[in-house]
Amino acid sequence: MFITKKHMSRRTVLRGMGATIALPFLEAMVPALPLAPEAKPITRMACLEIVHGSAGATRYGTEKNMWSPAQAGRDFDLTPSAMLPLEPYRDYVTIVSNTDMRAAEAFTLPEVGGDHFRCSAVFLTQAHPKQTEGSDIFCGTSFDQIYAKKYGQDTALPSIQLSIEPVDQAGGCNYGYSCVYTDTITWESATKPLPMIRDPRMVFDQLFGSGSTAAERAARHDADRSILDWLTHEATRVKANLGPRDRSRLDEHLENIREIERRIQKIEERNSSGAARQLPLAPVGVPDSFEEHVKLMFDLQAIAFASDITRVSSFKLSRDSGGRSYPESGVNAGFHGASHHGDNPQRITQFNMINKYHVSVVTYFLEKLKGIQDGDASLLDRTLVIYGSPMGDPNVHNHRRVPFFMAGHANGILKGHQHIITPDATPTANLYLTLLHRLGIEAETFGDSTGELSI
Repeated sequence: MFITKKHMSRRTVLRGMGATIALPFLEAMVPALPLAPEAKPITRMACLEIVHGSAGATRYGTEKNMWSPAQAGRDFDLTPSAMLPLEPYRDYVTIVSNTDMRAAEAFTLPEVGGDHFRCSAVFLTQAHPKQTEGSDIFCGTSFDQIYAKKYGQDTALPSIQLSIEPVDQAGGCNYGYSCVYTDTITWESATKPLPMIRDPRMVFDQLFGSGSTAAERAARHDADRSILDWLTHEATRVKANLGPRDRSRLDEHLENIREIERRIQKIEERNSSGAARQLPLAPVGVPDSFEEHVKLMFDLQAIAFASDITRVSSFKLSRDSGGRSYPESGVNAGFHGASHHGDNPQRITQFNMINKYHVSVVTYFLEKLKGIQDGDASLLDRTLVIYGSPMGDPNVHNHRRVPFFMAGHANGILKGHQHIITPDATPTANLYLTLLHRLGIEAETFGDSTGELSI
């Protein structure tokens, strides 16, 4: 018996002029005659942080179910909550409510008042940051980096770290805390925070220009040509060995990359035109529009997951104490000002509108992942998306009943369509510990965990 089916490596790439385009999963990558049991697909992970907690963490918001639905289990109603935009994806959504991030609380008197300047460092580490403005920073290894160390080492990029707001990465902020604690949510170790990239152009070059020199990138930009123009011959050669469905999938993948590149170029042209900008201090590649910026960053994460450039991303959607407004939410007040609602029901309701808007932009990412096939499943089936905030009620700067949900099936780890209400004072760290175990990572504890959660 002769085996005639060709087998293309999952690591096949297109190269030219310093550009490297990794391919999506194709049927041609399935071996003709597997010699060993098929390996379980690797779960992708995207961790999204929003600051300032939620209206649902207030007494009034709890009574009105502004964040968490009233019902546990599968028969929950999202109508009154800020998570209503998730309704079309409820089969992929797992809500975990009533957990606390106690490591973000003040442990000593000098730390009182500094919640905004330490809590982002807690979101993925569940560790209490050392209060310092010097170089002796100390927190903990973040959840995403523990995963990346086990499952991200054989990809081009073990992880990517993205942000929307500016980051300083130097000096002291307020209440005796280094700015690094509020600038990033990703920590490779307790003493090594990882910088987050705000400029979509930098992300694009990181994903598709890996190994190229600055001179090569400059030549590409000066020539005003897409990186795909340098890869035409390579793409044609690869497609000659593919079946019709694979050729169609590869064409769609390349067109997605081209479309992202076009959008970045248009933003750069607009911001270089001399016209007045809403964000005059932002890099030329950063859109003035929050929604345009977020969607572009989500597209970059989705294409990176699809081509297995990386399996891990962290994304900081906002910055503590930021005054940015989101008119699309129906509220013109600045985010930080709106979060200090003074327990006024009307202002809490307005803050809830901002919470709902932030959740709504995440659905763009979920739809993008759902529409990309990865073998016999969608990327949303293959991915664990975490969304939450390290703060509860921002009006009093507490860290109880923090907003938190997960989306995606993570290769069967999560069933979705579920709302879990935990007992009072349950550490969010218990959920992270449970996820680590489900993901095949041995750990006795994580942060201030006290045990596993039933998910």
